[in-house]
Formats: sequence, C-alpha cells, structure tokens
Amino acid sequence: MEKFRKLGIIEPIVKTIEEQRFEKPSEIQEKAIPLILAGKDVIAGSATGSGKTLVFGAQIIQNSERGKGIQALILTPTRELAEQVAKALKKFSKYKPLEITAVYGGLSINPQISELRDTDIVVGTPGRILDHLERRTIDLGNIKTLVLDEADRMLDMGFIKDVERIIRECPKKRQTLLFSATIYSEIVHLAKRYMNEPHEVSAEAYVDPKKLTQVYYDVPDNLKFSLLVHLLKNEKAGLVMVFCNTRTNTDFVAKNLKYSGVEALAVHGGFSQEKRNRIMRQFHSAEVYVLVCTDVAARGLDIKDVSHVYNYDIPKESKEYIHRIGRTARAGKEGKAISILASRDYENFSRVQRDNELEITSEKMPEIERVSIKWMASRDNDRGFSRGYRGRDSRERGTRFGRDRDRSESGDRGHRRPSEGRSYSGRRPETGRRGFSYNRR
Repeated sequence: MEKFRKLGIIEPIVKTIEEQRFEKPSEIQEKAIPLILAGKDVIAGSATGSGKTLVFGAQIIQNSERGKGIQALILTPTRELAEQVAKALKKFSKYKPLEITAVYGGLSINPQISELRDTDIVVGTPGRILDHLERRTIDLGNIKTLVLDEADRMLDMGFIKDVERIIRECPKKRQTLLFSATIYSEIVHLAKRYMNEPHEVSAEAYVDPKKLTQVYYDVPDNLKFSLLVHLLKNEKAGLVMVFCNTRTNTDFVAKNLKYSGVEALAVHGGFSQEKRNRIMRQFHSAEVYVLVCTDVAARGLDIKDVSHVYNYDIPKESKEYIHRIGRTARAGKEGKAISILASRDYENFSRVQRDNELEITSEKMPEIERVSIKWMASRDNDRGFSRGYRGRDSRERGTRFGRDRDRSESGDRGHRRPSEGRSYSGRRPETGRRGFSYNRR
C-alpha cells in the first residue's frame, strides 16, 4: 500500500484500497493522481477498467465534507456507468462517509429529488441532470470538482450541448477532469473552452493486443446464427458478450440461444432501468455466462473475466469495434474477438478493417449443425413467435413477415465478400483526429 500512499492518497482511502486487495497503482493512477491532488485540471486518455474511478475519486473524497452541499459532479454517458461509478465511490469513501447519489433516467425522479437535498457527490447522465436543473431540484453552485467521464462517448451520443449547459451552471472557479478513451478535435475544443491549462496524460491500453486473438468467419446468410450457437457450445469460455447493432436483433439472438440450449440474457436500452440493473447483476455474478447486448454495454462497464466477444452484427466503424473487443484480454488474461460475417455485414466490416492497427484473420468455417429458429421479430406479431414456424436458418431474421425491420447498417446485397485468408489490417482513413490509438488507449 506504500505505493498508493506515495501518490498522496489519504489514509481512509488507502485502507479501502487495501481491503479491495489492489496490489499496485495502474499506469493512469500513477500519472494522474499526483496532478489531480495538486489541484490541476487534467485530460486523461484511459480505457475502461484501468482504474480511473480511483483517479478522480481520491481527489473528490479527500476534498469533500459531509453536509456542505453538492461538491462534486461526475457526468457519465450511460445509466449503467453512473450506477457503477457511484458504487465505486461509496466503497472508496467507506472510512470517510459521504452521501453519494446516482442520478439518471428510467427511474422515478421524485426519490432523486429527495436524495439531492442531502447529498455531497452526484454521479449522473446529462439528460437527467438537466431535468433537475430545469426543476431547480439540484444546486451546482458549490461544485469544487467536475468530472467528464467517457467524454468521447458522451459526444458521440450527441450530448455535447447538454454537457456545455451543465458546465455553465457550475462555478468558474473549479477543478475540471476529463477522461476519454480517445482524444479528438471536439474533445480538444471542449477542453480549451472550459478547462484551465489542463495537463494531458495517457496510459497504454489496458487490453493487451498480444493476448487478444481477432478472427472472422465469412458464412452463408442462412448459417449465421447456427455458427454462433456452434461456437458458444464448443469454444472453451468464461463470460461471453455477444454484440448486436439493434434491439430487435438482441432480443432475436438471446431468445433463440435459449431455445438452442444456451443460457443467455439480453440487455439494451428498451428495457426499464430496474430490469437492466438486474440483468447486469446476474451477469456480473456469472449466474448466466452469455450476455447479448447492444453497444450500451460496450463502454464504461467494468465486467471482469470476459474471455470472448462475439460481433453477431458488425459495427459501423473501427472505433466501436475497438470499444467492443476491449471487454476482453484484460489484466494479462487471454481473450478472443470473433466476428461473424454474412452478406449484410460486408460494408461495415470493410470500414472496420481500414484501421491499420487491427489484425483480424480469416477462420475456416467448421462443420456445423443447422439450428432451428423459433423466435422472429415481426411487426405482424408483437409476441415475436412465428405462429408455429420452426424453420431453419434459411428463414432467419423474420423473413417470413418481410425483411428485418430494424436493419440499420447496410443492405443485404451488392457488397464484396472479404478476400479468403486475408489478414485485415487496411489503411486508416484520414479523420482529422489526434491522440490515442488502439495500442495506446
């Protein structure tokens, strides 16, 4: 624990660190904590899972006093991340008790209003924080520390104007800390406008590229789901995350995995917050080892022991692909990212492979048993069941009742099939962005 003490962390926090059996500070903790404890504004390039909550938590807990109003605000892009950060701060403040409140949508606002009257630290999403500001049920006039966590994700989700409105409600004399997996022009603009001579620090990727295997299978359209089932049943795995691009596909995959004998849970933005929290608790505790999700689960959540990431749908760009595969190969453990390509995925995959730091190799299609599809999303059938249809993969994805209603990425035809055996490490397009690449995240 001496290494943590040398960073300047106070003893009550060091005691909780010891109880949580942290062995030594992470790279981002060693670089950023001394600057932050010295009162500097900091821009930190750091991936999820690298220990950044302690980076800003050490300063916030040290500088906050019970009953002095809201003294710190942490903005996060998602509800799940807000809940996760709040829980972590509560652990770190065990021996210096503070009231910490998570504020986000999807839950009744009235209990939050009551809690905000007596809280010291708020962790919240931009939309719900603005709701409270408009209702005048939150007072940011005493803020000492403002944290923008997963800033790139907030900007990608279109929260920039909301974030700026909230920043303007905070005192000008404050400490501002910005954490982001990537630093690009919009982040730099935000920093210049609202931060005071910020120090920029970065850490190497928490994900070890040497321990991460990336492969893709190019499959006929009618065998896409069957291959997923085959791999889930035959790959030796710990926790598994299966990513889809839409809520419809997430439900489709999760339900049919259950029918195929693979215990799986779905999570996406269409569920109530209470249900999402319950599902994530089940997955965290390994009650169910397969989580089928949209990108809402790709960022921010610290899920340990994920051995495999499957891209059932291919994301639109390499940045989202990197966020997904960053769930595995953590803390020195082996990991595998598997992408399953049908014809509709070629356009998106060609965008992903332009990133010359990604090496995704082709895998030969194994012999597999075709799986029956028992559940299909359809506007004609709200319950989702296909009215007695028990067809094979050739009828996958609701084709009985028309094309997939929620297909938002690309059409099914006209895309060039990837070259056999090619290692995908194409040229990165010019984006005008700077900062942290995959290997430096």
